[in-house]
Amino acid sequence: MGLTEWAYSLSESLLSDPLPRRWAHSLGVAKRARSLGSVLGDDAELLEAAAVLHDIGYSPAIATTGFHPLDGARFLREQEKADERVVRLVAHHSCALLEAEERGLRQELEGEFELERPDLVDALLFCDMTTTPDGTQTTPAERLDEIVQRYGPDTIVGRFIQRAAPEIHAAAKRVEGRLAQVSAEGQPM
Repeated sequence: MGLTEWAYSLSESLLSDPLPRRWAHSLGVAKRARSLGSVLGDDAELLEAAAVLHDIGYSPAIATTGFHPLDGARFLREQEKADERVVRLVAHHSCALLEAEERGLRQELEGEFELERPDLVDALLFCDMTTTPDGTQTTPAERLDEIVQRYGPDTIVGRFIQRAAPEIHAAAKRVEGRLAQVSAEGQPM
């Protein structure tokens, strides 16, 4: 079984029954990751695996701290077939350090999991922040608004996502720029 097949199977086993909407979102994020293959090259499979696994920390079967990037990465780290880079991407997806700070868990997250390459961190953030909770495509602005409305502006998640908004928009622009560049380079002259 390859990396992506393993990742889909594991994510489905943890999310599909207890959290079907989270599973739909994860599938949508993975689909979005596949669409970035032209800019990721050899790392396309790695990103897709991280995308489908990024929210497994919400699973009641593994949630311990209530902070899903940390719970998911800790669980993955113990899995025999887990790729270290996928674990790091799950740990740090979508500006997780800022949310960890809000929760008093930044030192734990930083101490346990080093950051992955910035272009891959951007790519996963882009995929997550351009996918609705139901797995359909959206814009970063619409996704940010949806998160603030769902959680409330004064909650931990609401405060964190508002602080993270400039970086989310910047990462999306970087990924969109890479996509445009690859598209322009592929155009016949």
